[in-house]
Amino acid sequence: MSEKVKIVTLGCEKNLVDSEIMSGLIDRRGYSLVDRQEDATVIIVNTCGFIDAAKEESVNTILDLAELKETANLKALIVSGCLTQRYKQTLMEEMPEIDGIVGTGDFYNINQIVDEALKGKKPIYVGNPVFNYEEILPRKLTTAKYTTYVKIAEGCDNNCTFCSIPIMRGAFRSRSMDSIIAEVEQLAAQGVKEISLIAQDSTNYGSDIYGEFKLAELMNKVSEVSGIAWVRLHYAYPGFFTDELIETMASNPKICKYVDMPLQHSEDTVLKRMRRPGRNRDIRELVAKIRDRIPGVSLRTSLIVGFPGETEEEFERLCRFVEEIKFDRLGVFTYSKEEDTPASRLPGQIDEEVKEWRANTLMEIQRSVSNETSGKFIGQILDVLIERYDGRSDIFIGRSQYDAPEIDGEVYVSNCSAEIGEISKVRITHAYEYDLSGEGVL
Repeated sequence: MSEKVKIVTLGCEKNLVDSEIMSGLIDRRGYSLVDRQEDATVIIVNTCGFIDAAKEESVNTILDLAELKETANLKALIVSGCLTQRYKQTLMEEMPEIDGIVGTGDFYNINQIVDEALKGKKPIYVGNPVFNYEEILPRKLTTAKYTTYVKIAEGCDNNCTFCSIPIMRGAFRSRSMDSIIAEVEQLAAQGVKEISLIAQDSTNYGSDIYGEFKLAELMNKVSEVSGIAWVRLHYAYPGFFTDELIETMASNPKICKYVDMPLQHSEDTVLKRMRRPGRNRDIRELVAKIRDRIPGVSLRTSLIVGFPGETEEEFERLCRFVEEIKFDRLGVFTYSKEEDTPASRLPGQIDEEVKEWRANTLMEIQRSVSNETSGKFIGQILDVLIERYDGRSDIFIGRSQYDAPEIDGEVYVSNCSAEIGEISKVRITHAYEYDLSGEGVL
């Protein structure tokens, strides 16, 4: 009997890529990949261990799926990803429901792990997280066929005091440009039009293997691959955002005018405790330079509230900073105290209720900002990647280059003749808090 495998992916897009590679390897092995977990004889949970909420979700998911051993066909429950890399021994000792474990640097052995788990061997494959995708492994896409993510590097060397990524993913290591382009060519041959480049620290790309920042050159080369219409950049570390990168994003029409640059805070005292690059003045100058040299750019950032020692005055200044900068997109997170990180040992830990209040307050400010910034698109004709059709409303739904998949806003389009996965011209007629609507331009 051919085993039926279901992969459940938790966490970020980097985990999604790992899951797609495991899916490709499993498919090549001859096992069947299934959509319904109830149909699976083997389930792989690709976990996130970044913050407490993610760890809790991962543990609860494992326990929920383990119940299928009693009610369905499940024979083996395997756990992979960041949680296993960090807590392999604890998981195996405290969760006997788990039949096998694989870390972030060993999932290319997934078929062997599945085979051993089915034989009752309880395999543990968790070594150093050094795997770097140099070999182009098969990927079975789980995103829509026209858009996907490509990892350009793994790990991180920045050692922010709040972050456990180096513990789980290791030191920063770039992929070679040749391997990335080869993967993009394979994806384009499958019909992918939009490539989102991801790494924990994307702007540092190339510094380790080429001796200089190479992100601008890489983005240009990706844009030259036949069939690729959009190249999108995620997780741009502000300390390495070069003038060359700005000019490349401004001048190359295939590179989305979209900058995803997590800043984490605005105040010098907090940034210093976080061990983040630059200070308030540097951030403001960089944002001004990006907006000046990339007209119409959409700027997304993420901020952390409730970091140890954050005073009311520092938070109020952060609120004013958000009001003044007017980010197009903003994510707000409450600080999570992660063991083995320097910030976990800092004095001035803040109550959860205070952190939640600060997060909600900041998002209320951003809602007002978003209403204002969205209005600039009214009357413009935008290229919109059509993603789905709502038959009840006779409306097509897509995204412009200014919005990333799933995390940002959408464009609702009437009078559209495009097919799903095509890019259509749309005249924007209305703007809402996060979304836009308009009419197809025939």
